[in-house]
Amino acid sequence: MQGCTVNTVIYTGESAYQTIEILDTSAFGRMLVLDGKIQSAEGDEFVYHESLVHPALVTHPHPESICIAGGGEGATAREVLRHGSVRTVQMVDLDEEVVEVCRTHLPNFHKGAFDDPRLKLHFDDAKRFFKSTPERFDIVILDLSDPTAGGPASSLYTLEFYQILKARLNPGGVLVTQMGPSSTLNYKEVFTAIHNTLEKVFPNVAPYTVSVESFGECWGFGIASSGLDPTSLTSVAIDSCLQNRGVSGLKFYDGITHQGLFSLPRFLRDALNDETRIGSEEHPLSMY
Repeated sequence: MQGCTVNTVIYTGESAYQTIEILDTSAFGRMLVLDGKIQSAEGDEFVYHESLVHPALVTHPHPESICIAGGGEGATAREVLRHGSVRTVQMVDLDEEVVEVCRTHLPNFHKGAFDDPRLKLHFDDAKRFFKSTPERFDIVILDLSDPTAGGPASSLYTLEFYQILKARLNPGGVLVTQMGPSSTLNYKEVFTAIHNTLEKVFPNVAPYTVSVESFGECWGFGIASSGLDPTSLTSVAIDSCLQNRGVSGLKFYDGITHQGLFSLPRFLRDALNDETRIGSEEHPLSMY
């Protein structure tokens, strides 16, 4: 958190999986920090969460059943539940304590999403959940912590896991995942490799990036499907879709923003084309 003054430590504790901190900062307001790494901050979390959720949901013509892996702050669920077409949201998080801490101390993040009757919480390992559930989903959203050596999410950026998820999607279903930093200094860590891994499972993978100021860098995402292409949508069609579903109150995302998200600079396009690494159970990806 270079250059960010901490005014108050709202909460600090240890769960079975990680160190949890809720900090009040001068620059970004309240902030969730796990194992010393910023997960989201009040001042700009809407940039990250609107970018993660809405491009995937507008790509699908009528998303009704959604599953979120991770997303303990409740902000990802908040954005999903804006869409009037959504009937059910399953949210799977490994760490119940993170969810409860966020539910108590980050009300401006979840804005009551945990109380929406469409949302069902599961405290479980994401891989175990997707392997065992009989349900299929229109959209799967992976709002996971970054892959680190020996970390709880290291097996969730692998070829084997993406194959499991593909089998859990309804026909025409869409997967979206965060893919780590995509700035000039660190895009080679995992961004290009996650993209390459997804391409080994899904015929269509569309990478995109957005600048998240509290992270101090650009952040990457990817939408994967067996046919739907988010880059083919016009700004007019996107705005019409949002309006028809009753989505209002967005501060970052709309049809024009969508076009910019997928307009990658040349160095990233070249790096994506040149990448050969594939994340697997035997050789999981890891940030430096």
